[in-house]
Amino acid sequence: MGEDWTMETLGERAALVRESLQKSQTITDNMVSILGSFDHRLSSLETAMRPTQAEAKILRGPHEDLESYLEAIDQLKANVKFFSNNKSFKKAEGSYSHVTNLLARAISKLEDEFKNVLASYSKPVEPDRMLECLPTSLRPSGSAGEAGGKSSANSNEQNKSTENAVYMALTLIPPHVVPLLHNLASQMVQAGLYQPVLRIYRETRSVVLETSLRKLGVEKLSKDDVQRMQWEALETKIGSWILYIRIAVKLLFAGEKKLCDQVLKDAETIRILCFAEVAANSVSMLLSFGDAIARSKRSPEKLFVLLDMYEIMRELQPEIESIFEGKPCTEMRESAAGLTKRLAQTAQETFGDFEEAVEKDATRTAVLDGTVHPLTSYVINYVKFLYDYQSTLKLLFQEFNETDPDSQLAAVTARIMQALQNNLDGKSKQYKDASLTQLFLMNNIHYIVRSVRRSEAKDLLGDDWVQRHRRIVQQHANQYKRNSWAKIVQLITPPPQASGSGGAPAPDPTAGLSRAMIKDKFKNFNIQFEELHQKQSQWTVPDSELRESLRLAVAEVLLPAYRSFLKRCGCVV
Repeated sequence: MGEDWTMETLGERAALVRESLQKSQTITDNMVSILGSFDHRLSSLETAMRPTQAEAKILRGPHEDLESYLEAIDQLKANVKFFSNNKSFKKAEGSYSHVTNLLARAISKLEDEFKNVLASYSKPVEPDRMLECLPTSLRPSGSAGEAGGKSSANSNEQNKSTENAVYMALTLIPPHVVPLLHNLASQMVQAGLYQPVLRIYRETRSVVLETSLRKLGVEKLSKDDVQRMQWEALETKIGSWILYIRIAVKLLFAGEKKLCDQVLKDAETIRILCFAEVAANSVSMLLSFGDAIARSKRSPEKLFVLLDMYEIMRELQPEIESIFEGKPCTEMRESAAGLTKRLAQTAQETFGDFEEAVEKDATRTAVLDGTVHPLTSYVINYVKFLYDYQSTLKLLFQEFNETDPDSQLAAVTARIMQALQNNLDGKSKQYKDASLTQLFLMNNIHYIVRSVRRSEAKDLLGDDWVQRHRRIVQQHANQYKRNSWAKIVQLITPPPQASGSGGAPAPDPTAGLSRAMIKDKFKNFNIQFEELHQKQSQWTVPDSELRESLRLAVAEVLLPAYRSFLKRCGCVV
């Protein structure tokens, strides 16, 4: 019993000791934590109240050592944050005010540095540098200003060969400077200086971009400016513009967008807006010429350059949509899309103008020999050039009509051909000789058919169209043959005689003709034949196959009649 009491007492005393030790440890831990916190705060306070080193860097400015300058700004920001979070340090108010003012001065110098660095390294791009970044197939042989001296057909073929062409990236600012500009801009943005960043960047880069385009040869022209130009000069300018807009979109605008994204990647709220304001005037200047062409007076010779311009705008459309992203660039995207649509509209209206002009062509150019008329050659060559633009034309037709583009192109071609035939019918009436009328129509329609058969138009117009017009050619050939040779053949062809009664042989058609009468027939035949020969020797059938075919057809009519007459009457003479 006494032993149990002793053990219980010892257990209670041990629990008291253990509890006492635990309390002591807790107090110790708390004191260590408090002292540690105080030490940390004291260290931060000491740092915050002694910004001497950071201040020296700020006073020297960022141009000597930008990296150290930015570190000093970070230190000042940390100090400001400390004082903001520890407002109980009443005696540090003077230091807090000093640090705040110093930070404001540092940011102000940062703004100047951003402006100076950006201006120092922002130089207009020389035309030769831009041209060197083009694929070899697109580099003009002359200077940039002479780039448009190629024909529309060549330009079209050139565009078709560039789908997989590789462009070299254009360096607008040295790569080692871009991170510096980014750091400067980021510090300004963090300080809330969005508008100064936007203003400095826009004012600097927009001028450089416009100057680069002007050096290349881009100029702002109105519809009136275009109307006053001679066609040859205008055609050259259009060719140059096609090169310029390719360079602008593929190289300059793409380069500006990339640079803006790199410098302002930490300023998402103003990044797209900044690029939009940098590019706005340049885009307007570049598109103004295309718009002036689309709105200027239409004429057939402009159709092919309109198609060239429409083609390049369609080619660049995906990149324009990608480069000019976001709401701030909406107006520029819409301007480019609007120009594409206007070019298509003007080109389509020019089709109608051309068709009407062909049918109403009233030129009195005399084709005395009945050969192919210059209008026929012009229209056929025009249509051949059109078919060099087949893919472009099909895209153009689909801008306004969702029906099969092949059928639309076939319909346009057929209407142009019909307009030409209608005009040729009118021109054929100028001839007083009916035979020459038929020869003229035969020559011209044969030329049309032969040209269609040798071109891609045949696939769209179809074999039925070709066969129908070949029959028309044959009809004119037959009519020529009758008009020219029927009368002269009648001179030596005996009149039809009734057969003898009872199956007796028909009487000799030359019976009763005196020798003098037969000689007169020979004489009249020879005279008329000679007159016809002399007259028709001045006429022309330019196609050798058609000429030989016609010669054989005339011989088939003339020679049998002449031989028969000679056989019957030769002995009399």
